Formats: sequence, C-alpha cells, structure tokens
Amino acid sequence: MRVIVLGAGVVGVTTAYYLSQLGCTVTVVDRADEAGDGATFGNAGQLSYSFTDALAKPGFISHLPAMILGRDQGSKVRLSPQLMHWGLRFLTQCTSRRARENTLSVLQLAMRSAGLIDEIQQQVPLEFHYRTAGKLVLLSNENELANARASCELKQQYGCNARVLSREDTIKVEPALANLREDFIAAVYSESDEVADSQLFTVGLKNWLEQQGNVDFRLSSEADTLMTRDGRARGVTVGEEELEADAVVVCLGAWSGGFLRTAGINPHVLPARGYSITLPPGSASPEVSVTALKHKMVFSRINGFVRIAGFVDFTGFDTSADDERARLLQETAERFAPDAADYGYGDAAVWGGFRPMTPSGQPQVGATSVPGLYTNVGHGMLGWTLACATAYDAAQAVTHVH
Repeated sequence: MRVIVLGAGVVGVTTAYYLSQLGCTVTVVDRADEAGDGATFGNAGQLSYSFTDALAKPGFISHLPAMILGRDQGSKVRLSPQLMHWGLRFLTQCTSRRARENTLSVLQLAMRSAGLIDEIQQQVPLEFHYRTAGKLVLLSNENELANARASCELKQQYGCNARVLSREDTIKVEPALANLREDFIAAVYSESDEVADSQLFTVGLKNWLEQQGNVDFRLSSEADTLMTRDGRARGVTVGEEELEADAVVVCLGAWSGGFLRTAGINPHVLPARGYSITLPPGSASPEVSVTALKHKMVFSRINGFVRIAGFVDFTGFDTSADDERARLLQETAERFAPDAADYGYGDAAVWGGFRPMTPSGQPQVGATSVPGLYTNVGHGMLGWTLACATAYDAAQAVTHVH
C-alpha cells in the first residue's frame, strides 16, 4: 500500500514510522529543508504525560477580557474572522463536562505515548537526550491550587501519578526554586514526566527510516492540492508533479487547514505562536522541568542547556513581533528566576513556532469525509507528548480501511 504523509515534524515522521511497520511504502512531503524544522524544532522538550488539562474550561472565560485588551503579557490576541469563528467553538467547550472529557481523552493518549516511545527506543538506535526529569507546575494563588487539587484527584482515578505538594516539599524536590524572586504557594508534581530533544528524535528516526528502504522523504517540496479520482484521494500535486498514492495523511500542524480546505474540509485548527530561548545554565538551574502557570512559561534542562519556552499568541501567522516577544520572555524569566540561566550569554538560540490548536484541545486523528484522506493534526502544545499515540492510531486507521 502506498501512503503519502504530509509533514516531516515529529507527528509526521512517527506516522511514517508506524505505517512502515505495517508494511506500507511511504513518501513524506515537507516544504522544509530538514525534518523537525517547524514546531518540533524549539519546543520546551517536555513530555508532559500528566499535564493534559484542557485549555477550554469554565474558569477560562473570566480571563478573556484581559487577553483581548492586552493586559495578559503571556497571550497576545488579534481579533479576526478566523479567530472569532474558532473562538465560538472554543467557548462551547468551556463547560465542566466538556473540560473533564477533553482532559481525560488527552490524558489517555499521553499515557499511551509514554509506553510507545519506549518501544520505539527498543527497536531504533536513537540519541535525543531523553531522561526522566519529573515536572513541577507552580501554583501562585488559592484558585490555582483548588483547580489543581480537583484535576489531580480526577486524573489519579485513571492512573496518573500527579499530586499536589506544599511549597516546602516542592523545594525539597527542586532546591533551585528557593532562589525565585516571586513566591508560590504549592505545586503539582509528576515524577515520571520526561524531557528530550524532539528535533533530534525526529531527525534520527527519519534517518533510520530512510535506511530501511520503504520510506522516502521529499523535503524542500510543498504539496499544493489533493488529487482525487472517483471521489477518493489518489495523491497530491507538488508543483507540476503528481504523486500518486492509495492514501494521504495530513500532519501539517498549524498549516493543515490550508491544505485540507483545498479538499473542502475545515479542521478548525488555529495557529498559536509560542517562543523559546536556549541558554547555558545559571548558578541555580532546575533539573526538574518547571512550569510557571502565572507567566505561561516553562524551564527545561536539555543536553546541559536551559530551554525557556512560553507564551500563547493568537495573532494568525504573523511573525513580526517575534523579537519583541522573545525579549519579553527572557526578561520575564530573568525576573522570575534570575539564577536559572546565563541570561547574559551572547549566542542564545531564539525560536518561534506555531502550535496547532483545536477548540477542544483534542487532536483530530483518522478518516475524513473524503475516502483515502486522513488527518493527524491539532496537538496544540502537546505535539511532542502525544505524537507516538496519535501516529499509531493514524497508521491503524489507514491500514484497517484498506
């Protein structure tokens, strides 16, 4: 069976891996020059199996005025027809019942991914700075604490080991947090969460797949339109070239909507821009991955460096504010944790990327209304965390139909 996978990020390459394991001949098409060159490249590196709480929840609505009026530095919003249309769907998810369903659905995907990435490492020789670091989510007020307790109680019923720690116990887990300039009252701790370099994983897996002989990568090539025959997907056009296949799987992240709309499908995926800065460690750099909810900011140790990532900007595909936002991220991090990194380092790696957000927070995986066309899109800020499980499911959907 011939399958085209659109997208060579971590989601697309893992999808190609599982398809190849099921005996398919796969062609991966991506406009980038190298695999893992988009949102995969500079993300926080956290494999946050326990932190799957839905963004859409009842309490979120109270934050909307501050976001829209520019009073929340962690989120920049530019109103547009696309955002308004997506936002109305998002608001329908802001109920207690929907938030619970969405949180648990993503949790189950995350927990499956944890096992699947271990299985891949048993078969494929990869080096991507993978380690069990644990994760702490710092809570700054009583409302955050109450929400965290309720979330942990819910997720613990489904096998998640996240639990709430006092401030004192949090500092015992990660002594570097005693040096923060801002106080916190408690934290959610998951000792089994991991950290790794998703771009190294993606490139390494891509190189291994090429050696196996049944996966071909067409990089620096952009798929323009879906080819159909008798109402069924039969391949894609790349410039003037026609690539034929029995099935097409779209794994284009935030750009998925543009391609899918050529086939008459709207996946309701919205780009949300995030940023990261990678610096040498400071005098008190955390070894445990740390998330500061208040600032929408995370700290991860990857290959001896500190990666600071954060912010969620709903400004379409605009990149004009990247320098300003990255500078604000670094300034916020330095005020919050002045000893966590060498902020004066002159050669910091600065990155900005688009996360593909769905209203529910759940990825859209499986068949579409067009026979032979499949999606594996909409992972939000958990692409690295969920990639293996959704790739496995997408490959199963493709091969079970044929």
